[in-house]
Amino acid sequence: MPKTAAHGTSRAPLSREKVLHTAVRLADEHGLAALSMRKLAQTLGVEAMSLYNHVTNKDDLLDGIADLVVAEMGTPEIGGDWKAAMRARAMSAHEVLLRHPWATGLIGSRLNVGPAMLRYVDATVGCLRSAGFSYQQADRAWNAMDSHIYGFTLQEVNFPLQPDEYASAAAQFLPRIPADQFPYMNALSQLVIDGKHSGTADFTFGLNLILDGLERLLGESAD
Repeated sequence: MPKTAAHGTSRAPLSREKVLHTAVRLADEHGLAALSMRKLAQTLGVEAMSLYNHVTNKDDLLDGIADLVVAEMGTPEIGGDWKAAMRARAMSAHEVLLRHPWATGLIGSRLNVGPAMLRYVDATVGCLRSAGFSYQQADRAWNAMDSHIYGFTLQEVNFPLQPDEYASAAAQFLPRIPADQFPYMNALSQLVIDGKHSGTADFTFGLNLILDGLERLLGESAD
């Protein structure tokens, strides 16, 4: 017989999927540091011990929610236009990580061998291999792209200024970067203050550099 809540309505049975999706929602709302087994159990309306029928421990929970986030990322197609596929992959991953700001550090700090991550990496390597990259090149290529994706996202999420604050911040700090001591930083700051340069980092700029470099590498390998 299904358990009933205090108001008498039936409560849906607990499952691993429900536990993990609720944990992702809590991390989105309150941050990863606030996610605890106790808080998760309270949100689900169960005793904390009930969670251990669905997740082994806190590490299993973290691995599970990391894999859920990876599952949201676009998986590259094998056998098509590799450069377009890698670009779409990177853009998708960046967008997903911005939706879940806590996930960048988590994914980058764990040995994730969940089903979503395995499919994701296998498809990535397969896409690059089918384009003509060696296994060694494919491994280094996707790691270079992921370093850009995760590093850029981490900086973007944690940077203390909003884009519309750059000009005023540059004006505030300009007296500390006099032209006679720091001529290039001073000139760059002036461009931001004058509105001739936004000063914001561009995710696609770095991505294009990596993809263009990989394209040249592939051409050299074919020679």
